[in-house]
Amino acid sequence: MPCTTAPALAGRFWIAPLTLALFAGAASPAFATNGYFSNGYGAPSKAMAGAGVAMGEGPLASAQNPALGTAVGNVAGLCFTSFMPHRDVTNEGTGGLKNGTYDSKNEFFEIVCGGANYMVDDRTSVGVLMFGNGGMNTEYDTNVFAPGFGSGTTPLGVDLAQAFFSFNLAHKFDNNISLGIAPVLAVQRFKAYGLEMFGPMSTDSAHLTGNGYDWSYGGGFKLGATWDPLPWLSLGVAYQSRMWMSKFDKYSGLFAEQGDFDIPSFINEGIAIKPHRDWAVMIEHQRIFYEDVASLSNSHVRGSTALNLGGNDGGGFGWNNMDIYRLGVQWQADPALTLRTGISHANEFTNGQETMFNILAPATPTTHVGFGGTWHIDEQWSLTGSYAHAFSNSISGANPAMNANQTTKLRMDQDELAIGFSFKF
Repeated sequence: MPCTTAPALAGRFWIAPLTLALFAGAASPAFATNGYFSNGYGAPSKAMAGAGVAMGEGPLASAQNPALGTAVGNVAGLCFTSFMPHRDVTNEGTGGLKNGTYDSKNEFFEIVCGGANYMVDDRTSVGVLMFGNGGMNTEYDTNVFAPGFGSGTTPLGVDLAQAFFSFNLAHKFDNNISLGIAPVLAVQRFKAYGLEMFGPMSTDSAHLTGNGYDWSYGGGFKLGATWDPLPWLSLGVAYQSRMWMSKFDKYSGLFAEQGDFDIPSFINEGIAIKPHRDWAVMIEHQRIFYEDVASLSNSHVRGSTALNLGGNDGGGFGWNNMDIYRLGVQWQADPALTLRTGISHANEFTNGQETMFNILAPATPTTHVGFGGTWHIDEQWSLTGSYAHAFSNSISGANPAMNANQTTKLRMDQDELAIGFSFKF
C-alpha cells in the first residue's frame, strides 16, 4: 500500500505501545477455554472459534502467527473482551468431600489486548502486541475439602492470570513465503486460598495457601511461516516455545518443583482455501503440550501422604496434552462488511480419576462456536465484534487412592463477547 514518510509512520507506530501501557494495569484475570489457553487472539479469530494461523486481519493476527505481519500492513488497534464462565462441582457418595452442588463465584471478567504493526518496507514488518494468554479462576463459598481432609478456611479457590508481550519481525520472500519470529515476555499472577487441609501433604506448608498474590516473570519465543502456493490456497504454521518462568515462591509448597509453573509450548498449523474471492475456509489443528510442565501434568492419584506437594515429583492436576481442531469461514459480504463464523473441538483435559484437585481448575469445555464480523467504517477505521460460546461439558470420576467411594463431577460452560477497533495508517 502507498506509504507516507518513515518518520511520520514511526511517530504513529509508537502511539500503540504507549496506549497499551496505560491499559495493561486495568486487565482483569483471563479465564481461558482450552485448558487455560485462549481460544484465539482478537475478535476476528474468536469469531472463527480460534482459527487464523494461515490468514488474518488486524494487529492481533500476528499473535496467531508472527509471519502474518507482512499481510496485515500498517495497522494499530485495541480490543476488549468480556468473558463469562459458569462452573460448578457436584460431589456424591461417601468420602472426604462435602456432598452437594457448589457454584463458583466470579462470572464476569474484562480483558484488554492490542498492538501495532508497521511495514518497514514492502516485504518487512515489525510489531508489538499485548494479549492475555489464559488463566484460571475459581472461588467457592463452601470449602468442599473440609472437614473430611482436615480443617480449611473459606472461600476456597485459585486465581491465575497470564499476559504476553511480543515483539514481531516478519519478512516476505519472492516465492510467496513469509517467515516471522517474535520474542515473547510473559507475566503471571497467582494466589490460592482455603487449602490448609493439605498442609501435612506438602513439602512446605507455610508456602501452600493463603499467601496473597505472587508474581512470576519469564519468556520464550514464537516462530511462524505462511506460504501462498496458489491464489486460492494459503498454508500457515506457528510454534510457541515453552515460556520459562520464575517460580511462585509464595506457593513453593503447592506446585511441583518448588513452585515452578512454566507455560507449555504449542504448535498450530492450518490451511485457508479461497473457493471464491469473497470466501475463505480455514481448517486448523493445534496441540498444547501440557504434559511438559510437571505442576500441570503430574498425577495426584496416589496415597495422600505421598502427594509431596511442592516436591520434584509433587502431585499436580493430571492434565493431558490437548489437541484442538478448528473450522472457520469468512465471507466478504460487501466492501464494507466481513462476516465470520467457526467451530472448534478439543479432547478432554484430564480423566475422571483426576477430578478431585481439578475442583480448583475445572477446564471441562471441549466444543466452541463463534460468529462475528468487521465493519470497515472508512479506508482507515474498522470495528470488529464477536461472540463465542463454549458448550456445557462435564467430567466425572473418583480418585481411587484418596477418595475411592465418592464421585466428583466438574461442569462448565462459557460465553465471550469481544470488540476491537483498528486504524490503518
